[in-house]
Amino acid sequence: MPPTTPLMTVSHAPYHSSDDSTPPTTPLRTVSHAPYHSSEDGQPRWLFVGAASLASVNLKGRSFLTLKDFNSDEIKRLLWVSGDLKHRIKHEKQYLPLLQGKSIAMIFEKRSTRTRMSTETGFALLGGHPCFLTSQDIHLGVNESSTDTARVLSGLCDIVLARVYSHSTLEDLDKEASIPIINGLSDLYHPIQILADFLTLQEHYGSLSGLTVSWVGDGNNVLHSFMMTAAKLGVHLRIATPEGYGPDSSVLQEAQRLSKQHGTQLVLTSDPVEAARGSNVLVTDTWVSMGQEEEKKKRLKDFHGYQITMQTGSVAKPDWTFLHCLPRKQEEVDDQVFYSSRSLVFPEAENRKWTIMGLMVSLLTDYTPQIPMLKF
Repeated sequence: MPPTTPLMTVSHAPYHSSDDSTPPTTPLRTVSHAPYHSSEDGQPRWLFVGAASLASVNLKGRSFLTLKDFNSDEIKRLLWVSGDLKHRIKHEKQYLPLLQGKSIAMIFEKRSTRTRMSTETGFALLGGHPCFLTSQDIHLGVNESSTDTARVLSGLCDIVLARVYSHSTLEDLDKEASIPIINGLSDLYHPIQILADFLTLQEHYGSLSGLTVSWVGDGNNVLHSFMMTAAKLGVHLRIATPEGYGPDSSVLQEAQRLSKQHGTQLVLTSDPVEAARGSNVLVTDTWVSMGQEEEKKKRLKDFHGYQITMQTGSVAKPDWTFLHCLPRKQEEVDDQVFYSSRSLVFPEAENRKWTIMGLMVSLLTDYTPQIPMLKF
């Protein structure tokens, strides 16, 4: 196990911890932790609240580079639209050509299974035309500047999803484009993954506010996006990273501000067990991201003791579940957890499709969800 260091609560709701560092349950909003139920015909039973403010949210024309730029109602609206499309298309078997006549340029500097398949099949399912561009098809910033590429694509398609190495590439594209730009992944953020994660948790637990999510692993782009989102949904976040692998300092500073603003907990430690204590959801990700292959040997040594196992979950809440954005390596989480009933990784992967569809529809149309408002 890694060395135990004291918990650092960098921002928190106004309550006092008990002597054994287990967060008291009283200040946390109690939510239903029963499994997500469907009606007798197999279709989802949607939970909803009458939040009229969400109905007036309009995101048409916006770019989606980071969830830092989206407030609580806007994120909830995206999840609501995503849940609506999933219900109408998957369960009601409706054909909704909401993006008919539109096209998307998909720029991929980094390979992917879920991002490509979810975007390409999702856009086509909605009646649109996806165009996949690899580094062999488009030399972004090499043979043609990002500025020129953004202006050219603005005249050829309706929206761009770019999966890139540097977040600054997305910012350059967004600065010059006259169409929405979606971050399909960058070194700093992975916002489309977090939409899928929170839709998955909403479906499973029935609501989000009051849940505690524990991140055990690297302080990477996925964690950064959790940090920009959790507090806005009333979710507490407990983070365990090895010394030297913590989140970006500017992201941490903003997360502290958000946690204080929304009255949620944000706890940092280097002890995975302390991070998992009292948690509803355990989350991890790859320890060696694309571009870090030369660091693999050192990283595997530094992350020793961070594998999520049933022992890790023994200090979590009885209803704890597990998330991983995939692809997964066994050193990150063992088979007993990964393939257990607690693991939501495959519904999570499927929800990448419904949430990217919800996002694209929200950025390109004035679509209004037809199902009742989801409960958050």
